[in-house]
Amino acid sequence: MESLLYSFLAGISTSIGVVILILFGKPTEKVLATLLGFAGGIMLAISVFELMPEAVDIGSMTSALIGFVLGAGMMYLLDKVLPHSHMSDSDKLVVENEENLKSVENPMLRTGYLILFGIALHNLPEGLAIGAGLESSPELGLFIAIAIALHNVPEGLAMAGPLKAGGLSSMKIFLFTLVAGLMTPLGTAIGLLFFRISPVFVGGSLAFAAGAMIYIVNDELIPQANQMNSHFSNGGLILGLLLGFVFL
Repeated sequence: MESLLYSFLAGISTSIGVVILILFGKPTEKVLATLLGFAGGIMLAISVFELMPEAVDIGSMTSALIGFVLGAGMMYLLDKVLPHSHMSDSDKLVVENEENLKSVENPMLRTGYLILFGIALHNLPEGLAIGAGLESSPELGLFIAIAIALHNVPEGLAMAGPLKAGGLSSMKIFLFTLVAGLMTPLGTAIGLLFFRISPVFVGGSLAFAAGAMIYIVNDELIPQANQMNSHFSNGGLILGLLLGFVFL
């Protein structure tokens, strides 16, 4: 239950970003860059200092390497196939693979599907990462959940603005992100069903989570943070790495 609670809170943090935008307006790019950099630093620290060494100890070097490659490879394939959105330094929502949703004629409905896909895209493997971390230790699972939540809050902030400008009501935006956030505990639940198979599988799952998170950091968090403000992004990244190194 602890793992599902952590993953649920991390998943719905995207909706928290929506609420913040509705109540207080969009934060400055310096704040967003710092938050994204900080989340990226913590996720890198977790992956390098904790997940990979633990994956080798629990499983083997071979299972750790295979798991890492599979985690990063799965994120790459999802990026190439599914429609999803990225944050931008402007008020526009940057969408990739939008042509895969051409069958949806209603533009507002299409936008809703895009935001749903965009947030849910990474939530399943992120949920698996939380579950894998908790299999190692409660502290590691909590750290991963916090890092993912920090990543999801600015994602919700960046996406809510363009969607609201496109005509969707605040309630619909909130519900879209809330439903997509539930994919995180689903990913955790799926992982928990398989973690009992063998120690080698648990070790491979830890490495899988590390590969997925490092891909997310390099593909999304760092480029987007640097685009907003590279100096604040680097400051957040360094702070996240140091805190992860000290407390993990």
